[in-house]
Amino acid sequence: MSAIRTLALVPLAVFVAAAPLGASLGAQTTLPDSMVRRIDAVFSRYSSLDAPGCALGVYQDGRIAMAKGYGAANIEYRIPLSGTTPMIMGSVSKQFTAAAIALLVQDGRISLDDDVRKYLPELPDYGKRITINNLVHHTSGLRDFWALAEAAGMRLDDGYTVSDMLALASRQHHLNFDPGAEYNYSNTGYIALGEIVHRVSGKTLREFAAERIFTPLDMRISHFHDDHNQPVSGRAFAYSPAAGGAWKINVWNNDIVGQGGLMTTVEDLAKWDENFYTGTVGGPAFLARQLERGRLNDGTLLAYAFGLEVMEYRGLPLVEHSGSTGGYRTDITRFPSAHTSVVTMCNVSTANSVGLAHQVADIVLASRFTKPVPGPRAAAQQGAATATAVTVPVTGFGGQFYSDELNSTYDLNPVGGTLVLRRAHAGPDTLRAVDARTFRGAGLTLHFDADGSASAQRFTVDNGRARGLEFVRAPAGKSVHD
Repeated sequence: MSAIRTLALVPLAVFVAAAPLGASLGAQTTLPDSMVRRIDAVFSRYSSLDAPGCALGVYQDGRIAMAKGYGAANIEYRIPLSGTTPMIMGSVSKQFTAAAIALLVQDGRISLDDDVRKYLPELPDYGKRITINNLVHHTSGLRDFWALAEAAGMRLDDGYTVSDMLALASRQHHLNFDPGAEYNYSNTGYIALGEIVHRVSGKTLREFAAERIFTPLDMRISHFHDDHNQPVSGRAFAYSPAAGGAWKINVWNNDIVGQGGLMTTVEDLAKWDENFYTGTVGGPAFLARQLERGRLNDGTLLAYAFGLEVMEYRGLPLVEHSGSTGGYRTDITRFPSAHTSVVTMCNVSTANSVGLAHQVADIVLASRFTKPVPGPRAAAQQGAATATAVTVPVTGFGGQFYSDELNSTYDLNPVGGTLVLRRAHAGPDTLRAVDARTFRGAGLTLHFDADGSASAQRFTVDNGRARGLEFVRAPAGKSVHD
């Protein structure tokens, strides 16, 4: 058995001047006191060590202008969050996976126009060429693996590996759409990118990123956490609210990396952020590629670049990506024209990491913005997609249906004018008709091949990031697995 590795934190120190990027941080700031008080007010709900909260970083002109924790990294031991607290970053990780791909392109070892099946031959041949570029920009059409897991009724916090998810992707009969026709966020694509890094370089994504990104930038804690059993000194656990004002731990125990899996700190991220100005890793061509936005086949320019979204906020150019996994909620917001970035790293599932980062930016860059703070979305807009349920015959929809794409059985039981759905590992869900052949509920839309007055033999399932999943009825008196 291999020895368990533990990543140790560098000691904390106290600074009264702006901290250089190589310094270790406690709670410190060089921002004016009046500004700090306003920022503290943004995080006032996270002031207790009996509850989780957020770590904040503000970077300006190559230095850490503010690093502070609000709330607890571990509520069992009342350990406070700080700028040196390691935390899982969710999809903020994608920019590092994309950076590894960009470095391999720069090395001449792959091309963005390469067919992904050149490196991942186990993926189905859909008769449509999927390129590495499609994976990077979420235009591949590959169904998102978390959407597949949810549709199947799998537990999201089971111990999945990269191999498990590639096997799931390999069972899919169809794409969501032709490659390049649409943008649809796909974690499957970024797992595939991480595995391409592995197969081309001979190093795991963790090893490659350590050698080519983290070590050159002296990011001592940062790593792709591909072993959930590995202890990390001082790490933040994540939580979700429980009944009665209590908390429950919400840390997923999978070993998947590429789509996520980065563990880092406010201190380390400052060094990565500054690389976008210095080009210490990669140089100017690499930096330009990181900001290359995707295009659809019809020429439509996307906001999504290499694991980054290139947008505008209040009149200033913005480069941003957020993350969400288990109870972690994270965001890195960069304003290149102001050489200022805000990072929020929260270990509570109810935190709006993007909104918090923008509120801090509103304070720090108040005089630089040329447009007002965006207002909240109208309630009418939020509810616009809600469909009205109708009453239809449902007797023909009952029974067991099986999907070999998901290796999952749906047991449908007509109850009144609804269908009660039961799946492995998932509680019963009630589906309501929106027309004679379509039912919705639990984030799923079921489209039957016949209305309920006949015996439906098959249906397809859509749930946003996975479309057209096929289910067929089990023959009478026979198990779906026979």
